[in-house]
Amino acid sequence: MSTKLLFEDIDEPGLHTLDVYKRRGGYLMAEQALAMAPDSLVTSLKDSGLRGRGGAGFPTGLKASFIPQGKMDKYLVCNADESEPGTFKDRELMQKNPHSLIEGMIIAAYAVGANKSFIFIRGEYAQQATILEDAIAEAKAAGYLGPDVLGKGVELDMWVHRGAGAYICGEETGLLDALEGRRGNPRLKPPFPANQGLYQGPTLLNNVETLTAIPYILRVGAEAYAAMGVEKSSGTKLISVSGNVKRPGNYEIEMGMTGRDIIYGLAGGIEDDREVLLWFPGGSSSPVLTKDDLDVPYDYEALAGAGSMLGSGAIIVADDSNSVVDIAVKTASFYKHESCGKCTPCREGTNWTTKMLLRIRSGEATPMDLDVIESVCDQIMGNCLCVLGDAMAMPVSSMVKKFRPAFEAHIERARRDAEQRLLASLESDHGPESILEGIGAGAPQH
Repeated sequence: MSTKLLFEDIDEPGLHTLDVYKRRGGYLMAEQALAMAPDSLVTSLKDSGLRGRGGAGFPTGLKASFIPQGKMDKYLVCNADESEPGTFKDRELMQKNPHSLIEGMIIAAYAVGANKSFIFIRGEYAQQATILEDAIAEAKAAGYLGPDVLGKGVELDMWVHRGAGAYICGEETGLLDALEGRRGNPRLKPPFPANQGLYQGPTLLNNVETLTAIPYILRVGAEAYAAMGVEKSSGTKLISVSGNVKRPGNYEIEMGMTGRDIIYGLAGGIEDDREVLLWFPGGSSSPVLTKDDLDVPYDYEALAGAGSMLGSGAIIVADDSNSVVDIAVKTASFYKHESCGKCTPCREGTNWTTKMLLRIRSGEATPMDLDVIESVCDQIMGNCLCVLGDAMAMPVSSMVKKFRPAFEAHIERARRDAEQRLLASLESDHGPESILEGIGAGAPQH
């Protein structure tokens, strides 16, 4: 069912300002958290079952527990890059309710002992970055940030850092490199950011939605939050629905709602009442599902069991007016363009996969090329420095496997069309007699 926590009164006028946010109970949970022991906050996050909402789905409380204890510079980094195609939920949160993110960061930073925090936002989100900067200034002036937060002896500074528009910076270690002023390249792990992250210090990285959920978990209670959704996929989830649907947009649901209820219920069904060809349940990097998978529950385990993943929560729907070959070409081309080129499987694999798909589209391929594509994708997966290569291989491989007859039919049709174009071109340029004369002119003379 649709339950609103993060999107409760999201469209209230002036919610982005401190006055309106506080009138709705804003920062009360931060005040409550600062009166608690940090360990108890981490325990509450564990008990809530909250999992990372940026794509990986790693348990948030467990991740926080990895940060070493003791007095030292520690960092909290909010990943607001949101570069996954089809995802636009974090943008709405930051634009309409920035103080909820700041409050969540205050609580998370206190829980792990971080004294410096950054919001790494994608460069295209210029409006949202300005709104966040204004909200941080309001929070500082009110004593929620600074050298002595609310007079509790807690230090926390916060900055907004604008990225340069690279998909790779959505990967946490690539983000850290960019935040330090270098080109966004993924780092070899270990060491992991919890031990050696930003400026070589212990670093907790979480996504916007994950951090924004923390005040609401404290407000309703960890047990009540865990009771929402389904086992191992608790709470609510923000989803971005786009593509060939009648009502695209952001929605908040309890985990476990089916894909059919989301696409045909919340999003109003398919444009022109056509059939679903395929849908990406977790952004363009997730393996595609078909109309036969619409009744799969929308949660981490169920989608994994169906051969895909929840990812960032971006549902992209393509109806049967689309060509699966064109979708595969666009998907592979995007990841080829966004590859940082640091590791060979991703750099070469995305390039060759794109080239082979273009051969298929133009009529130069044979069915054997489909086997080669699957082989290349298999060799990419699990062999890259980060998951960008996998992000191309998983959806493309799933399309080839699930729609192989459509690919083979396209290959044959495109081959015939190419032959006809060639014959038409030859006849137009020379005419039948000229072609025969040309052939005769090239023959040996006796």
